[in-house]
This record gives sequence, structure tokens and C-alpha cells, in this order.
Amino acid sequence: MNLSTLPWHEPGGAPAAQVIGDFLLEAGFDVAIEPIEGATFLPGLAVDQGRLVIDPAVPSYPGDLLHEAGHLAVLDPERRGEPDAVTADGGDEMAAIAWSVAAARACNVPLEVLFHPHGYKGGSDHLIETFKAGQPFGVPLLAWWGLTTSAEYPAMQRWMR
Repeated sequence: MNLSTLPWHEPGGAPAAQVIGDFLLEAGFDVAIEPIEGATFLPGLAVDQGRLVIDPAVPSYPGDLLHEAGHLAVLDPERRGEPDAVTADGGDEMAAIAWSVAAARACNVPLEVLFHPHGYKGGSDHLIETFKAGQPFGVPLLAWWGLTTSAEYPAMQRWMR
């Protein structure tokens, strides 16, 4: 899948998007490039019935690919394929963030690309500092679901519940 021809914002741009896309496909995610109808939480990206959808006409941040994939990864497998399966659950959000950090490390994407300055409600710098200081949150849920252990994190045993 060639993501480098799509419009991407900095930091990271097209090179980071391609690395992330390759990682997601290798990890077993269903990634589609197609127009998205209606509003989305993150510009140009949607989680739809178990797929990560990228709108080829809307510029996106490459780090947001990892965050949205994190939401897919932590969904209950029985619900993953449902429409609107991603909810505003705080625990799932923390787990998705912790998952996305592990994924960023696995594909050598800097945390500054994942936590870009235009996301996370102005909290990007705090998130970068928190994870770089070894004070992650959301890891107990990832461990409970068998994706990692607290001792091994950010190394993962598997990428999806």
C-alpha cells in the first residue's frame, strides 16, 4: 500500500506515514484508502467496521494513524467489526495511547510524530515527557488483555486483542 503519495502533515510527513502503514499491514490491520463520508474525529481518518480508513483527499498527521490503530487494537474482538465500535471510554483511550507509543517505538517513529503539536488537546508535550520518563499509563489494560506485560512494555507480545 503506497501511502507516500497521499497528503500528510509534518511532523513526519509521507515517510513516516509509509513506515506506519507498512507496520500496520504487517501487524494484521485492515487499512483502506477511500473517501470518507461525513465528519470524523481526526481529519481524514476513520475507524469503520474493523478497518482503518484513510481519505486520500484530506491531509492527515501520520502519528494519528497509530492512535486510530490503537483504538482498533484495544477493541473487544467481538465488537471490532461493528459500526461505531470506538467509544469515548477513558480506559480504552489510555490503552490506545499506550499501544500507540509501543507501536511508534516498534517502527522507530519518534514520539514527536505520534504526539504532534496539533493533537491531544494541547497535551502533546506532556505526553512525550510522561512516556520518555518511563511513566506510562494504560499499560495495565494492555497487560490484562494479554498484549504485553508491565515489565516488557513497550515490547508487545501481540498487537491486537
